[in-house]
Amino acid sequence: MPDLLIELFSEEIPARMQKRAGEDLKKIVTDGLVEAGLTYASAAAFTTPRRLALTIDGLTEESPNTREERKGPKVGAPEKAVEGFLRSTGLSMEQLEVRDDKKGQVYFAVIEKQGRPAADIVAEVLEGAIRNFPWPKSMRWGAGSLRWVRPLHSILCIMVREDGATVVPLDVDGITSGDTTRGHRFMGPDAFTVTSFEDYQTKLKRASVVLDPAERAETIWHDATNMAFAQGLEVVEDRGLLAEVAGLVEWPVVLMGNIDDQFLELPPEVLQTSMKEHQKFFSVRDPKSGKIVKFVTVANRETTDNGATILAGNQKVLAARLSDAKFFWENDIRAVAREGMQAMAAPLANVTFHNKLGSQAARIDRIAALARALAPAVAADADQAELAARVAKADLSSEMVYEFPELQGIMGRYYALRADLPAAVADACRDHYSPLGPSDDVPTDPVSVAVALADKLDTLTGFWAIDEKPTGSKDPYALRRAALGVIRLLVMNELRLSVSDVIGDWAEKFEPVCLRLRTDWIAAEQKAGESMPDSAEEAKWLMTSRGLTKQIEAQKRSVSSSLLSFFHDRLKVLLRDEGVRHDVIDACLAMDGADDITLLVTRARALQATLDTEDGANLIQGFKRANNILTQAETNDGVEYSFGPDIKFAETDEEKALFAALDTAEAAIKPAMQDEDFAAAMSAMATLRGPVDAFFEAVQVNADNDIVRRNRLNLLGRIRVICLQVADLTKIDG
Repeated sequence: MPDLLIELFSEEIPARMQKRAGEDLKKIVTDGLVEAGLTYASAAAFTTPRRLALTIDGLTEESPNTREERKGPKVGAPEKAVEGFLRSTGLSMEQLEVRDDKKGQVYFAVIEKQGRPAADIVAEVLEGAIRNFPWPKSMRWGAGSLRWVRPLHSILCIMVREDGATVVPLDVDGITSGDTTRGHRFMGPDAFTVTSFEDYQTKLKRASVVLDPAERAETIWHDATNMAFAQGLEVVEDRGLLAEVAGLVEWPVVLMGNIDDQFLELPPEVLQTSMKEHQKFFSVRDPKSGKIVKFVTVANRETTDNGATILAGNQKVLAARLSDAKFFWENDIRAVAREGMQAMAAPLANVTFHNKLGSQAARIDRIAALARALAPAVAADADQAELAARVAKADLSSEMVYEFPELQGIMGRYYALRADLPAAVADACRDHYSPLGPSDDVPTDPVSVAVALADKLDTLTGFWAIDEKPTGSKDPYALRRAALGVIRLLVMNELRLSVSDVIGDWAEKFEPVCLRLRTDWIAAEQKAGESMPDSAEEAKWLMTSRGLTKQIEAQKRSVSSSLLSFFHDRLKVLLRDEGVRHDVIDACLAMDGADDITLLVTRARALQATLDTEDGANLIQGFKRANNILTQAETNDGVEYSFGPDIKFAETDEEKALFAALDTAEAAIKPAMQDEDFAAAMSAMATLRGPVDAFFEAVQVNADNDIVRRNRLNLLGRIRVICLQVADLTKIDG
């Protein structure tokens, strides 16, 4: 079986597109080969800035002969039906067969296809892949019609057998396939011939090209960390930047440069962000001081002066960039020292947050009020929580954040400290955006928690109020992330809040909830020639008399209910990753306190832990059996079997043992549930597994004696009542 090697050689491919392009090339080509009837053992794609490469091992020599019989319309069917069948099969009328069928004679098509050589199929598939490649952006060049991400120079396509390699003939807009390629643009520009993938990879490295992006990344990281370690420093880890830089070079040469002393007092985040965004430099930190003191850059070639000229040029450009950052920093801290943080936030009155939700300043007022209201529940100082909320977004109007938006919050902390605000307030400026994702750190300082909750709850309530909810995969305002952030803040800090009450109370003060109703009411009153009320009391009375107050209350309830359901959906996603099943959460949602997220999570985790045990899983089956028998009997008899069973009517030892087990379990479950010790309650419930199993094995519930039957059904009713104290087990699957 031959091996296949493909290389598409072009001008530099943007680093951000390379990984996806390699995956797309592999998928398009392998899918096309398989669809044409070929098989292969393995395939791997590689990318460099100037080439996409694909190697396929163990390709079959040709596609197999095929014979397909396809049933068509009945003889005598309408002419258009027969013509459509002929088009789908590619046959003529004379080539169809007439066969007897259950309902008469039917046309049959016998389609036979001869196998094709692998080279023909490869050429066809590769040409289609090149002409229809799914680049995010592509271009045309010269007079041709071919589109590629950058001008395509050559196509290498060979099939490798034991007796040597042969070129797969291919011509795409004048670019013919061959068995040659080129190495590094400067260090190995001459063309060379390859005979196999191993030969290709070896000769590329000899021509100063490392084909595997993972190898390039490993080389960069190894050399950079060793270089820093030799000077008692450490490289700030950034896997995203590492992958990007590995896509910018074919022959990585790591160089370490100095940062001018005048910039070393800038916040390390400023240095790191500026160097990463503009220069693609790695930051090098002094572990003793935590300051960024040097940088690492990666050149794409070796030089006779060991990179001295490259470093000099990079340091000159970096100095210009950092001069801008230094200018922004000094302007901002002067403004803070002169006017304070709240003055810095003043321009936000002219910044629109959302055209239906008002300005950033109006939003800050709402967040400050909500943070103060939440402060007691999170054990935060109310004055500090309100102050932190008022200054947390002040840095949005700073010059530094305007230049580097990703530093919002981080710069706010620095400015707050410069303004001599309390450390808790400064930390809240930085932390109130967190958590941003499922693996992001969760703030634990009470002031930060209060502001973070207020920020996210205000956002969610506002967008729910104007009916701007996530739909499908669309979530332009990151509301799913905000809801997940609220959940993690509550759960990680073990906070006990009624989310429904918070949303409902806040919705009442949230202008967008009532604004449309009030506006419509005023317009209707004016249209009817009614004069507007002179006082707030008169307005309130008039609104009530017109039914507007009820509409507003209904709107509040709608927002609260819908948003709580959204939280529950997000919670299912979060707990799914922990191994908590959806039906387990549904069983807990049916209980009281479902709007207390922390309580709900504790109950769900305890129930899942119980179901993961043998006793717990078997008890669920016993409960379902008891509930099914009971439900059927209650339906047939038209009565509810919820009266206490009497042990004096028990006839068997298993029946009496179940009475005793239920007494013991109930005595343990009730106080445990009152103390919200769900683990203990569910552990006590799981002890019923043995007695319940023994009861069903030994006892016939629907006994001939009617008194005994009713007593046993009431005993099942007691099983149901005791188990349903813990969770609604009827919602558990299986």
